[in-house]
Amino acid sequence: MSQAESGHPRIRSYVLRAGRVGSGQARALAELGPRYLLPYQSSLVDLDAVYGRSAAKILEIGFGMGEGLAEMAAAHPENDYLGVEVHTPGVGALLKQLGERGLDNVRVIQHDAVEVLTHMLAPGSLAGVHVFFPDPWHKKRHNKRRLIQPPFVRLLAERIAPGGYLHLATDWEDYALQMLEVLSAEPELANTTEGFSARPDTRPLTKFEQRGIRLGHGVWDLVFRKPY
Repeated sequence: MSQAESGHPRIRSYVLRAGRVGSGQARALAELGPRYLLPYQSSLVDLDAVYGRSAAKILEIGFGMGEGLAEMAAAHPENDYLGVEVHTPGVGALLKQLGERGLDNVRVIQHDAVEVLTHMLAPGSLAGVHVFFPDPWHKKRHNKRRLIQPPFVRLLAERIAPGGYLHLATDWEDYALQMLEVLSAEPELANTTEGFSARPDTRPLTKFEQRGIRLGHGVWDLVFRKPY
């Protein structure tokens, strides 16, 4: 799954791939973009005004092709979801699903997640943050490019409201252990369990994950909460 840049000093933790945009995705971008796409801006955005209501705001970083995000939004209409993704095919695929389902509780920003968090989202404005299956950069010399690093987690913790949560998932055990170490060292977050968490029902199983499970791959979830 694609990711945004992370950390100070800045590091690149995603690669812009020239993925093919299908005709259905292109049509969704053109026809549904004005409804669902939120342009990047270098100033704070009023999320209640964007969605037209006051509700829990949940951010998902790197939603891939968007199937999980669309399913969560359909299952939990009481929440508002903000998806951040850099890859155009994934953005188009999500918009297509949102249009087909008639969902109005999702908005999408196609931009670097660090800049979105830093400039557009106010401290304490998020009820939850999801980062599911970020690029593992599995070669040891590339581990420094991973998204989940202390400066990025601190930024996330600042944007999460007291009582809110950070939910991560990965199918790379080495990355899972790093995630656990980094999150455990963040003083503004507390683990909701000992070590790794069972997959919450709120995280849908994607086709990618289902295939991995059939092949015997492990999946590790971490759910940390910001104390009141």
